Amino acid sequence: MKSLWVFALWLLFVAPGAVAKQRHCVFRVHAQANSQDTAVFATSVHAQLSGKDVAIEKIPRISEHDVVPFYPYAAANGTYGVLFQLDEHGRIALDALSIERRGSLLFVFINGRPITELAIDKRVSDGKICIASGLTAADIDLMKKDWRLIGQKVDYFTGNSLAFLARRPIANVHGDKARHW
Repeated sequence: MKSLWVFALWLLFVAPGAVAKQRHCVFRVHAQANSQDTAVFATSVHAQLSGKDVAIEKIPRISEHDVVPFYPYAAANGTYGVLFQLDEHGRIALDALSIERRGSLLFVFINGRPITELAIDKRVSDGKICIASGLTAADIDLMKKDWRLIGQKVDYFTGNSLAFLARRPIANVHGDKARHW
């Protein structure tokens, strides 16, 4: 009986951690906080845009759990940029931030590194965040492990990419040339 209780406790505490999906890339967007907030809610960072020390919220408003697909591209300075498409939760959070915090800054961190600051100057309701540059090829490789590329089809039954199906020839029963779909 004692071993049954030990097994039940093990299932309760250890098994959920084994089932959770391990993330490879950490993506966090923090909003600028009130400078009067205590150290419990905010921390101070040096803003590149203004050159001043500003307070940012410790809890991110948008995280890697809000990203669905992304699109990487090569930037002019030898680094990479990326466009993130957010899910419904992330889209609503970004829309609310762009309304409530107009005139303030958003601070983007990827894998613990500060990547960029975004000035909020208008409402953003499309759920897209564009990072112009500052990412490495290693960052992009880690992102590919977590999220699909924009435009890449996904089999919703297995979760696998359907990119291998693109431009597969279909046999034609009439003897004509093979068609592509």
